[in-house]
Amino acid sequence: MSTAVSTAPRRAPRFRQQSVIPGFGLTLGFTLTYFSLIILIPLIALAVRSAGLGPEGFWKAATDPRVLGALRVSFVTALFAAAVNVVFGTLIAWVLVRYRFPGRRIFDAIIDLPFALPTAVAGISLTAIYSPNGVIGALFAPLGWRIAYTPIGITIAMIFIGLPFVVRTIQPILEEVSHEVEEASATLGANRFQTIAHVILPSLMPAILTGFALAFARAVGEYGSVIFIAGNIPFVSEIAPLLIVIRLEETNYAGAAAIASVMLIISFLLLFAINLIQAWSRRRYGYGS
Repeated sequence: MSTAVSTAPRRAPRFRQQSVIPGFGLTLGFTLTYFSLIILIPLIALAVRSAGLGPEGFWKAATDPRVLGALRVSFVTALFAAAVNVVFGTLIAWVLVRYRFPGRRIFDAIIDLPFALPTAVAGISLTAIYSPNGVIGALFAPLGWRIAYTPIGITIAMIFIGLPFVVRTIQPILEEVSHEVEEASATLGANRFQTIAHVILPSLMPAILTGFALAFARAVGEYGSVIFIAGNIPFVSEIAPLLIVIRLEETNYAGAAAIASVMLIISFLLLFAINLIQAWSRRRYGYGS
């Protein structure tokens, strides 16, 4: 018995799907050009400038004790601020989505204030509030606790500018979580804590990780709102962006590029790890795919 062999030509894999809307080539070219001008070319220039130091010079500039101290302050405070924003940002998003109360729209609009407020204004305002003679700082001064001009003040400034990223990332996902899922969980005998831990949080986990990554990335490179409240004491409250500015003022452009390159590498590795965890969460719980 012979079997018929199909001689129909195989379709070559398509580079793109056909669309009724024309302009793929033009829009792709514009996208690549814009992406190159805004992101790729500056990053390449940064790498070339830092490479001018040579391996030994780059290592010396990157491992300078003052540079390491500034990097430690920037990344530790940014990670802590992002973690705090995840907790309280999730709670705020829950309140805004699940409850109706007087002034809710005003409260919802205030969340976006750090987006519109100039960073210098935010820094000056936070410094005035948390300085030893400020409204809140004066309450802690008699106890010997200082908020402004310490890493605590830096963390507060980073929390201020990073909170909207977490709230606005989680809020639309939370709106899609149906009440029926929670009611079904309760019907099956789960208590409130079990419903939150096993039903609500898994659905929000990709959004929570995304908000954490955005808040962290925003905080680690923040300058304007942090510089006023930081105190700028080397090895104590000096942030890496300030040290880059100092190197630029010293016309040490290669040294500034080296510090920026180290920040870029560390940030990329952390964000890459966060994206891996986020991808695992989506596969594990089946949300956001």
